[in-house]
Amino acid sequence: MRQWFKHISLVLSALFVASCAYDIPPARIGDYVSFTRGAGDGALAGIGQRPLQVGLIVVSDTAAPDAAPNLPEEALVRLVASLQRDIGQAIPVTIQELIPAGQIKPKSQGDWAQFAELGRQRGLDYLVLVVASSTEQEYPVMLFLTRDNKHLVPGFRRDNWALLEFALLDVTHQEIRMQVEGRGWATLDSPTAPGLDQWYPVIYLRPQDRRIWPPTYAGAPITLRVVSFDQAAQQLLLKLKTSWLGLLESEAKTPKAGS
Repeated sequence: MRQWFKHISLVLSALFVASCAYDIPPARIGDYVSFTRGAGDGALAGIGQRPLQVGLIVVSDTAAPDAAPNLPEEALVRLVASLQRDIGQAIPVTIQELIPAGQIKPKSQGDWAQFAELGRQRGLDYLVLVVASSTEQEYPVMLFLTRDNKHLVPGFRRDNWALLEFALLDVTHQEIRMQVEGRGWATLDSPTAPGLDQWYPVIYLRPQDRRIWPPTYAGAPITLRVVSFDQAAQQLLLKLKTSWLGLLESEAKTPKAGS
């Protein structure tokens, strides 16, 4: 049994490593804005007024064929609030207002018109668009009950990959001034048999394998998605800070005209 389980684990690990060569979940932001209108690297440096006054739109996207369910409303509100608080600490923007995403719809090749109209209505030249999406897969596994790995029970493993795509939109010129993304990955292990509450269900942060125990069995899949999106948000903010610091460093090294 142990040899069989070890073999299956190796196969699953190999499949996952192979899957990492591709983006999971696939990018979705291209169905909202066209990237043919990007301003190029360092475009944020050309904006004189800092910090920028922007509106924040967070779209919870489930349009992809293999998309996971949305975050519940309460969890989505918390995610939006954290992004509103932290984005302005990562790059020089001031989020003046949260703009409901209900009227923002995906279209083939994107649709700048809907953002230009929003900017006109709100009196804003810049908008921050964040598209949130995720993918899940569930498959049977054998779960350990003891540290010596001698006792196994049948169960299921559910992987969630979360994606937050960020774009700073110049709606006046219909250009993307900055673009980054953050990705998160978490795993939920649940036994098939009842009565194992002292061990399961359990969520693992990937790839570091840190454990989180959901507050309820029934709510474990929701906790999984919340944890995965939290990881994506942390990576997104780190990339924003890194991009901005890199831009400042590049500006500092560029000789000034007349010097």
